[in-house]
This record gives sequence, structure tokens and C-alpha cells, in this order.
Amino acid sequence: SLARVRLHISFEDENSLGPGKAQLLEGVRDLGSISKAARAMGMAYRHAWLLLDDLGRCFGGPLVAGQTGGRSGGGASLTPLGVEVLRRFRALERATKKAAETQLRALEELRAKRR
Repeated sequence: SLARVRLHISFEDENSLGPGKAQLLEGVRDLGSISKAARAMGMAYRHAWLLLDDLGRCFGGPLVAGQTGGRSGGGASLTPLGVEVLRRFRALERATKKAAETQLRALEELRAKRR
């Protein structure tokens, strides 16, 4: 099916969590650096930092912990809260996609009949 559902969660305090922030968290987890994660997504470090700061305010604590540079340089990793938020978002995303499959297929069939 060509149609797909994108999960974007809006919280009452105007904070949000969606695929972009989840991808940024995964980038920090996989690349060990906010700047590398930002670069991989084609965004400025400052924008990535602001998104992560927004998530921290949303969930009441940092989702990413930075290490100051030494001989090996700085870096960053997910905090236990960051790991949990990412895990739950991806699980909710999978559940949403699974729940939507039948209706998306029906919508695709309706489109196909009309084209």
C-alpha cells in the first residue's frame, strides 16, 4: 500500500513527539553525538539541541546526556528516560500502523477505482 500513517503526538502543553524527534534520538543513540545525529538528518546542531531541550521539558528531565570532551572528544547518549520514551514511541507507532492497515487498504482501493 502506498498510503501510510505518520504518528505525531501533541501534548496539552504544546510539546510534541513525532518521527523526526524519534529519529534524532535514534541518531544520538547510534552515533553517540548530537552534532553527528543532526548532520545525518541535515539539520543544524542548534536546531537539534532545541528539539532535545523541548523533549526534556516535555518529559520533565533530559533524554540525552552529554559528556564533555577529553582526549576522545565529547559525545552524547540517551538517558534511561530517553531510551524509554523512544521505545514507547516506536511501539505506539507500530501498533498504530497495524491498526490502520485494513482502513488504509480500503482507502487505496477507493482511490484506485476513481482514477
